[in-house]
Amino acid sequence: MKGYSTEENALMLVALLKAYGIRKIIASPGTTNLAFVASLQCDPFFQVYSAPEERSAAYMACGMAQESGEPVVITCTGATASRNYLPGLTEAFYRKLPILAVTATQGIAKVGHLIAQVIDRSSIPADCACYSTELPVIKDNDDRRHACIRINKALISLRRHGGGPVHINLATSYDGDFSAEHLPDVKKIAYYEDLASVPSIPEGRIAVFIGSHQPMNKNLEEAIDAFCAKYNAVAFCDHTSNFKGKYRVQAPLMFSQDSWTAPTARLDLMIHIGEVSGAYAAPKALEVWRVSPDGEIRDTFRNISAVFAVNESDFFRHYAANSDHSYDSFLTECKNLNEELWADVPENIPFSNVWIARRLSRRLPQESVLTTGILNSLRSWNFFEIPNSVDSYCNVGGFGIDGCLSTLIGAAITKPEKIFYAVLGDLAFFYDMNSLGNRHTPANIRIILINNGKGTEFRNYNHMGSFFGEDADKYIAAGGHYGNRSKTLVKHYAEDLGFEYISAASKDEFFVIESIITSDKPRTRPLIAEIFTDSTDENDAVFTMRHLRQTKNHSPKEIIRNAIGNETVRKFKSILGR
Repeated sequence: MKGYSTEENALMLVALLKAYGIRKIIASPGTTNLAFVASLQCDPFFQVYSAPEERSAAYMACGMAQESGEPVVITCTGATASRNYLPGLTEAFYRKLPILAVTATQGIAKVGHLIAQVIDRSSIPADCACYSTELPVIKDNDDRRHACIRINKALISLRRHGGGPVHINLATSYDGDFSAEHLPDVKKIAYYEDLASVPSIPEGRIAVFIGSHQPMNKNLEEAIDAFCAKYNAVAFCDHTSNFKGKYRVQAPLMFSQDSWTAPTARLDLMIHIGEVSGAYAAPKALEVWRVSPDGEIRDTFRNISAVFAVNESDFFRHYAANSDHSYDSFLTECKNLNEELWADVPENIPFSNVWIARRLSRRLPQESVLTTGILNSLRSWNFFEIPNSVDSYCNVGGFGIDGCLSTLIGAAITKPEKIFYAVLGDLAFFYDMNSLGNRHTPANIRIILINNGKGTEFRNYNHMGSFFGEDADKYIAAGGHYGNRSKTLVKHYAEDLGFEYISAASKDEFFVIESIITSDKPRTRPLIAEIFTDSTDENDAVFTMRHLRQTKNHSPKEIIRNAIGNETVRKFKSILGR
């Protein structure tokens, strides 16, 4: 008897069906699903039944799932075979029956090119599947990881929120090789919708990683602190995390060193809450647990092992229950390391977004609100701590440069008693500057415009655009637009709109206006402080902050490789012919 197919996507699906204990299969005949069906047929774990007509197969699965209470897999070939599943899957959808429809297809790139027996299954009726996905032929590790996540999500969706039918469109390469003797080792992602039978916290170093988050109520803040106290854990944050508890650690500086790995960066378990984070650098963990009421698989750190579809406060209180211990040695280690790194920041750092963040971060008025633009402004301010009473936000959801000023105005209108700051670059400012003409623009906003005349992010040493040197300014970094650092353009615009305008082009000039920016006294007009910096200084400042510690001296080429990866370097060298 033949062994398993060597087609990896089919093998991963078979392996995870076994891991989830799904054994009932109804197979309809065909060539395109042969690799999958033959792999099931050779494994005695599965109970395989034949149904030559797909409409009947889907309804058979309804009855089988109804009586057994188990998920049932139905699988068919290409052409119109899958269309005949629709009546049975519609029945399953409204009865919440866990049926997995695996429809086989030739390479997805063939869709739409008049290839025999190839139809488009990318869009299906809303009421015939709770979740639908495609599994292309696997070519590299990124494909393997993506396939693993998709299959796990599909199999979880069979039971999630009451359950229902799920669709996987499985591509085949027709390789005809059935020599595989073993199934691959594929990770099953554990899924919990309640806290009745959750796993124990493993031994070792534990941390909570908090992405962007709405301001936390006292209940959640205390629950996280109680959890950290029991397990000697910490909560790694950036400014968008908005966690202010005892165990908070501002993490970006310690984890963004290009040539040195912080001793705090190796974890046994990391618990991930919140949404998109602007802190690109993060610790490495043997396991990652995602905790969110939405129950979605968010594999941000490429190592997720469990999803807890529960309230965050309930999760932390459950694990912190019945403990009178209070440990903080890991917290002390992290805080001491941060203090050492901040002390290492040289006084002569260039006049830049980073320098301004260092000057102002601790001087922001109590109870004020900070909004940063992406990406250089967010990074620069994330290197430093801000007062605990200051809330901080950034449009990291869509992570675009548009809308920062509009967001600021909307927030400031809502709470006129607070001072609202925005720190953003020139491209982001001019992108959204029309919002400043809104007649509702309040007096409690203070805008710090870092004007370096281009998208300086694309000129930083660790960005791919740096390979192009000055040529990057033409199109990649969009240099020279919006007056090309005109000293009067923004001034006239701001003053004509009734804003107060101040500016600085050096450290000495900034010292003169610094007290105006940081004053806790209400102003009668909104304020724009335009700070003129140079792209080279911006780059040098970021480089300095990311090289406060080094295990050894690295050449410029090694530094770039560490920052953006060897594979990216090779690709760009080939593009540039170097």
